[in-house]
Amino acid sequence: MLRWWWQPPCLLKVVIVNLKDDHTTAIKGALWSTAGPWLTLRAAAMLKQGGIETPIDGDALIHTGNVSFVQVLP
Repeated sequence: MLRWWWQPPCLLKVVIVNLKDDHTTAIKGALWSTAGPWLTLRAAAMLKQGGIETPIDGDALIHTGNVSFVQVLP
């Protein structure tokens, strides 16, 4: 049973969110908050296959329905 105060253990850490709809693209950033089915990443960058990193202006808002998996960086 989820509690209203539950937060993911990787909150405020740098993560890479791998997307379901585009396997060649991922988003890297600090997992700032979660609200319902939404993840908010700050200082985010889009990662394309081949190591190309493109900064994203503002925060990245990702629906959890589009998340394949999340990698937590050390």
